[in-house]
Amino acid sequence: MFELENDYLLNINVNGRVWSKKGAMVAYSGDLKFKKEGTFEHGLDKFVKKAVTGESSTLMKMEGNGKVYLADYGKKVVILNLQNERIYVKGNDLLAFEDQIDWDITMMSTGVGLSSGAGLFNVKLEGTGMVAITTYFTPITLVVTPDEPVFTDPQATVAWSGGLNPSVKTDIGFKTLLGKTSGEEFQLQFQGNGFVIVQPYEEGMQY
Repeated sequence: MFELENDYLLNINVNGRVWSKKGAMVAYSGDLKFKKEGTFEHGLDKFVKKAVTGESSTLMKMEGNGKVYLADYGKKVVILNLQNERIYVKGNDLLAFEDQIDWDITMMSTGVGLSSGAGLFNVKLEGTGMVAITTYFTPITLVVTPDEPVFTDPQATVAWSGGLNPSVKTDIGFKTLLGKTSGEEFQLQFQGNGFVIVQPYEEGMQY
């Protein structure tokens, strides 16, 4: 259903319903209807979570039969084919997903006070089906093992697999070394078995 037309354009063959980021459609053909996600369409629980966390990502549903092309400000598109798996994605980097994929808004556990702009609030996607995410430039995928945790900049972290246990690590030394307070003193620490997708770009505050 999901195909890359090129590195920056996603081609979806819609036969039923697909969810995408609002405003991502650049062209389509066939008999398709586009509707903004209703306020309570995904239940009161998700509505409350969006309100409390400040998660502002708005979804758009595409229904019918046809072909639609999606893009997001020239960002690179990456397709993930979940097979009864779970993945976490920063809300701003989620482009589209199939209707059968379950999703929810989650908060990363932390012992320090950080705003949601540091990447603590994310979208959990779970099940079997296609998911498309976007990144600035070409991302890298880092493998995490129990013996070798991975540390990332929250603003460069795009997604990670469900088998990981992320937490926030504070390193005041980074702040002192860099001589600025742009957030580098906070890092995400990933432990367990899985992978982390990181882009070569630090996104600013998004929520």
